[in-house]
Amino acid sequence: MPVFPPGTGPVPTSRLRRIAKPAAVMAGVVAAFAYVGTVDPNEPGHYPVCPLLRLTGIFCPGCGGLRSAHAFAHGDIAAAFGSNAVAVIGYAAFAVLWALWMVRAAAGRPLRIEPKPVHWWAIGAVLLVFTVVRNLPFGSALAP
Repeated sequence: MPVFPPGTGPVPTSRLRRIAKPAAVMAGVVAAFAYVGTVDPNEPGHYPVCPLLRLTGIFCPGCGGLRSAHAFAHGDIAAAFGSNAVAVIGYAAFAVLWALWMVRAAAGRPLRIEPKPVHWWAIGAVLLVFTVVRNLPFGSALAP
C-alpha cells in the first residue's frame, strides 16, 4: 500500500473517466449492430459463408448469428431467436454484465467476474448440445 505525505493522497478519478471503458465498449457494440442492421446478411455476397457450413453442411453454434443480430437490430426478437437462439441469449447476458460493469464503474468499484473452469466447461457443453441438436431432424427449429 503506497504511503502518501500528510494532506496528499491519490487523485480520485472523475466519474466520466471511470465510465469511459464501458461506454467505449458499448459504442463499439452499437456500431457493430448498426452496421449489421444496415447491411442485410440475408442478401448473398455481403458477408463470408461459415467455413464449417460450406465444407461439411453442418451448422456451427454461430451460424445464423449475423441474421440474428440483423433481426435484433430491427426489433424482431422472434426472428432473432429463429436465426440463432444462443446468440440472443448472449446479447441478454452481455446487456446484464455491461449494466453491472457500468454501475460499478460509476461507483468507483471494479467489476470482478472470475468464472471457474467448471463454468467454461458448462458453456462449452451447452454450445455443443445446441450444435448437435440444431443439426438433427427433430431440432430443425433451431437451425437458421
